Amino acid sequence: MPDATIEKVLTSVPRQLFIGGVWRPATDGRTLAVEDPATGAVIAEVADANADDARDALDAAVAAQPAWAATPPRDRGEILRRAYQLLTERTTDLALLMTLEMGKPVAESAAEITYAAEFFRWFAEEAVRIEGGFSMNPAGKGRLVVLRQPVGPCLLITPWNFPMAMGTRKIGPAVAAGCTMVLKPAHQTPLSSLALAELLTEAGLPPGVLNVVTTSDAGETTAPLLADPRLRKLSFTGSTAVGQRLAAMAADQLLRISMELGGNAPFLVFGDADVEAAVSGAVIAKLRNGGEACTAANRFYVHTSVAQEFTDRLVARFADMPVGPGTDATSKVGPLIDRRQLQKVSELVDDAVEKGARCLIGGRPLGGPGYFYPPTVLVDTPPDARLLREEIFGPVAPVVTFEDDADAVDQANDTEFGLVSYLFTSSLDRALRVSEALETGMVGLNQGLVSNPAAPFGGVKHSGYGREGGHEGINEYLEVKYLAVNL
Repeated sequence: MPDATIEKVLTSVPRQLFIGGVWRPATDGRTLAVEDPATGAVIAEVADANADDARDALDAAVAAQPAWAATPPRDRGEILRRAYQLLTERTTDLALLMTLEMGKPVAESAAEITYAAEFFRWFAEEAVRIEGGFSMNPAGKGRLVVLRQPVGPCLLITPWNFPMAMGTRKIGPAVAAGCTMVLKPAHQTPLSSLALAELLTEAGLPPGVLNVVTTSDAGETTAPLLADPRLRKLSFTGSTAVGQRLAAMAADQLLRISMELGGNAPFLVFGDADVEAAVSGAVIAKLRNGGEACTAANRFYVHTSVAQEFTDRLVARFADMPVGPGTDATSKVGPLIDRRQLQKVSELVDDAVEKGARCLIGGRPLGGPGYFYPPTVLVDTPPDARLLREEIFGPVAPVVTFEDDADAVDQANDTEFGLVSYLFTSSLDRALRVSEALETGMVGLNQGLVSNPAAPFGGVKHSGYGREGGHEGINEYLEVKYLAVNL
């Protein structure tokens, strides 16, 4: 990638806070360094907000809420439609920007921009389909009228692994519903969110509807907002541990909460599965985003009758996945997000090997500069290995065998998480029976990708509650009001 192209993309992005429709520095002038995970080099400095800046952002959202709620749904939808078009037109530059701050290959970044834009298109259509209800009182006198109205100012907290799509997945329904927002992106990947705010302004979003606060201290910055009675909703995507703390803080104000938290996705391959199709699905489910996805397959349970064939083919496919900087067109797997994540993945693999697992490919960091870990396959993984209990968030596939359907389901459900499962089988009976038995919010049946803006995304158990996308997504931003009409 030419240096001039990279410089042009980096310099085109705002570096300040976006509050009340104005770009401004942090109150105390602090800045936050943004690192390229492929080199470890600082590529940008953005404003580093404090609690006062966050309060200003909420003030702007509160001030803009009445007029925005009264804006015709068609007008809100048209803004989203224009934003969809702008995202689509600028895919190349926005994809490179994402790769520079997050690390994934440019081709994957471009696919994320397409996915992110679809949330704006979907919720542009949903904006004019917010429905209520009208019915006769069962007693015969009077009528029952049901309205759906915007919940009010929202705090949206997004993660670093899908910096554009996680923004549009929250902003889209909030805009469609008539809610104003304070967006707090992850400190590792603020540039995509700042570019998104600029794009939405160009699409016609009024000042104060979206406010973006970048910060290195999320706890200090957001705590005052969660304690402020004017804030009415929190939407968070991130780890379960952080989500639990945020939910506890939000309880005082009884905020509406949506939480998309950690995962520990099982990937089940039954004896009657198309093994090649299962391997292709496994590569997508494991190596998409370098394994840094809450939907990534974390545990592979394979029937003993096909375990050897599946493992051999998986190793061959992993061997054909070059690791390198995302800006290199030949790279299929980019770096992990930072040194801390690289250390975590290394520790999990080392723990499994020390307890008896065998590494068939990969298994060691590639060394610097950058935070690279190669695609890795483990077999004979013992039940007490940490990576069967913890979310790996890296390109590591531990394979475990099973004997029968009940054993597979029991092992799959033996976790506190419940975001997504994957299963491969040629039997319709088994597909339905196992899908119903799996304790997850989503199931990928004979496919390794479940994310779709038109479908409800979310989990159960410690993977959170609430749904994003689909018809359900906009309801997270609406309150129900009942009118008792006396006739």
